[in-house]
Amino acid sequence: MIPIRDTIPSARFPAVTIGLICVNAVVFIVELNLGPRGLDYLFLHWGIVPLRFTHPRLDANYFTLLSSIFLHGGWMHIIGNMWSLWIFGDNVEDRMGRMGFLIFYILSGLAAGIGHVATNPASPVPTVGASGAIAGVMGAYLLLFPHARVVTIIPIFIFFQLIEVPAVVFLGIWFVIQLFSGTLSLATAGASAGGVAWWAHIGGFIVGVLWALPLRRRNRTLLSERRQRSYRYYDDNDDWW
Repeated sequence: MIPIRDTIPSARFPAVTIGLICVNAVVFIVELNLGPRGLDYLFLHWGIVPLRFTHPRLDANYFTLLSSIFLHGGWMHIIGNMWSLWIFGDNVEDRMGRMGFLIFYILSGLAAGIGHVATNPASPVPTVGASGAIAGVMGAYLLLFPHARVVTIIPIFIFFQLIEVPAVVFLGIWFVIQLFSGTLSLATAGASAGGVAWWAHIGGFIVGVLWALPLRRRNRTLLSERRQRSYRYYDDNDDWW
């Protein structure tokens, strides 16, 4: 399933979501002009290299947990990530507020990086991408908008079918795929087998769900209070009809 859009419009202009997309796009344009050797140098020094954090003779550059979030390994990598951020980020930004969303996005990315290092400690391969941070956004979306629907494209042989699926189903399937692939990778060639940091995705998603829990409870409390005020109003005004 390829997501196209969700069914919940933004309540206000998603400045942070668009800002993050623009920053990632600018950094990617810079990457395109570096050449192969320059790109290797960039990824090696500013991507996450798990071995640097676990080997006693190597210096861990903790800033790479942040810088790696804004680097991407190719066109499909950045397009897929930014498209997902565009679909799910605006609504989560609505609920969290702009500054809250920015802090949440960064912390999700940091947690995803730590999760990758923890599950792949001996890897000398640099890891880059905003996937972990965006997985956090998707986890928060799942909890904050459980009744939303996602318009997706489903390829059927040479044809394509547009269908709406519940966000809970779409994101649930996505998470199960990550969990299955991540577990399989641990049992075979390592946590980033196939070039995908599965446990970074899983870690980011879990952080998103946990972060959204108090927001969901607060929304339920506010809704309950509004209903109670409405009931009291009608009780005090018997001729309201």
